[in-house]
Amino acid sequence: MTDPIHTELVKISEANGVMEIVWNRPDKKNALSNAMYRAATAALARASEDKSIRVVLIASEGDSFTSGNDLADFAAAATGGEAPAAHAFIETLIQFPKPIVAAVSGLAVGVGTTMLLHCDLVFAAIDAKLTTPFVNLALVPEAASSLLLPARIGHARAFAMFAMGDAVTGAQAAQLGLANAALPKEEVLAAAREAAAKLAQRPIGAVMAAKKLMRDGERLLAQSRTEGAIFAERMRSAEAMEAFTAFREKRAPDFSKL
Repeated sequence: MTDPIHTELVKISEANGVMEIVWNRPDKKNALSNAMYRAATAALARASEDKSIRVVLIASEGDSFTSGNDLADFAAAATGGEAPAAHAFIETLIQFPKPIVAAVSGLAVGVGTTMLLHCDLVFAAIDAKLTTPFVNLALVPEAASSLLLPARIGHARAFAMFAMGDAVTGAQAAQLGLANAALPKEEVLAAAREAAAKLAQRPIGAVMAAKKLMRDGERLLAQSRTEGAIFAERMRSAEAMEAFTAFREKRAPDFSKL
């Protein structure tokens, strides 16, 4: 294996045609900061063009896959700070032409779950917890998940995940078709690596062609951009301000007067 490229909070390495992108912020449950998004986006862009890279594996250190967006970054953006780097990552993920494998070791919140809808194989810990509580933060779904999640698990379950914040375990994710398999946590990464290694041995042109046929990339990109425009509006709303203020003050938000 080549020596890993260490960004501040993401580990990127390559071996035998597989690039691994590993979230490396376990002390913060792998909350995704702008710097982490930029590192992952750059890695995906390189993998897309590099013929020696045939498969990408997304994994994590620690007990969480990712707790979602770093709310400190989002709160700063809502008050005129640096714009979130999540959108570029999402668009790169949607348009990525090669197979992506995910190893979900634990908590997967928000984008931690919606990015899985753009992965071609997903292996999850049996007790992993997948949630998409966008409405709880006065926001809306992203990453074309308002289209993909209902298509995958049905409107009623998807709405409950989006609007109620209902969780799905890794075992349930496998039953619902959000994951290929649910395994004991200590077996997840090995299973994902084994699958990635097998994919790397397949005829990459045929694999890419099959993936393209299975996904309406233009429609997904358009849906994601529509979501993004509404998401940006919601970020500036009084409800979102209350949600982010409550987060900073470590209290429950009160939307009753808004």
